[in-house]
Amino acid sequence: MSHDPPPHVPPHLTYPWQPLPPQPVPARQPSAREPLGRHSDLRILRSAYRWQRRTATLTALGYFTLFLVLSAYAPRFMTRPVADGIPAGLLLALVQLPVTWLAIALYEHTARRRVDPLADRIRKQAELDAKRGAGR
Repeated sequence: MSHDPPPHVPPHLTYPWQPLPPQPVPARQPSAREPLGRHSDLRILRSAYRWQRRTATLTALGYFTLFLVLSAYAPRFMTRPVADGIPAGLLLALVQLPVTWLAIALYEHTARRRVDPLADRIRKQAELDAKRGAGR
């Protein structure tokens, strides 16, 4: 009958329930390019996307908030007839739809102009990094 420790326990440990000693960390291989997770393009993409969201959101919500404030604090202005007896409040409410379309168009425009090219460049770089990693 042998009293050898189980194969997963190093022989220098007194008790099998002792924590394993820390393993040495392998030296990091220097790469020609930093990994994608730390790349500055991701920060640029995040800020462009953040700007895009804020602009579109503030366009739509800003107008709607203005409409609500005018409705609450300027009832005389909102009930005043503007054209052919149509009250200013109704006209401003109807303008909300084109303002929402404007916000959507602005979102699409900034996506095509700023965000999508950055995302495409990062995607292509990630594919290259993955191919380099698979080749090792």
